[in-house]
Amino acid sequence: MNDDEHRKIIITRISSSEHERIPVKPINRWLVIALLIPVVALMAVLGVVFFAAFLALFAIAAVGFSIRLWWLRRKFQNSTQGTDQEAERQTDDDQTVIIEDAEIVEETEVSRKKKKQSRSRSDDS
Repeated sequence: MNDDEHRKIIITRISSSEHERIPVKPINRWLVIALLIPVVALMAVLGVVFFAAFLALFAIAAVGFSIRLWWLRRKFQNSTQGTDQEAERQTDDDQTVIIEDAEIVEETEVSRKKKKQSRSRSDDS
C-alpha cells in the first residue's frame, strides 16, 4: 500500500501544478495580440487568393468539359442524320447500303445460286 500512496501524492502534485499559472504581464499579452492581428489578416487574404485561383481553375475545367460534351453531341447528331439520309437514299434507289461494322455470320451457296438464277432469268427476258 505504500506504493499506492506514493502514486497518489505524485498525481496530486501534477494536477495541482496545472492550476498554478504563471502571471503574464499585460504588455506581453497586448504584444502577442498586436502581432497575431497581421498574421491572421495575411492568412485570410492568402486564403481568399487561393480560393479564387481554385475557383477560376474549376470554371475553366467546367467550360472545357461542356465544350467537349457539346462537340461530342454535335458529332453524334451529325452521324445519325447521315445514316437517316443513307437509309432514305437506299429506299429510293433500291440499292444496298454498305455497313462498315457488320459481320457476316454465315453465308450459304444456296442463296447465291438462287440469286444467280433469278438474275439470269431476268436477263433472258
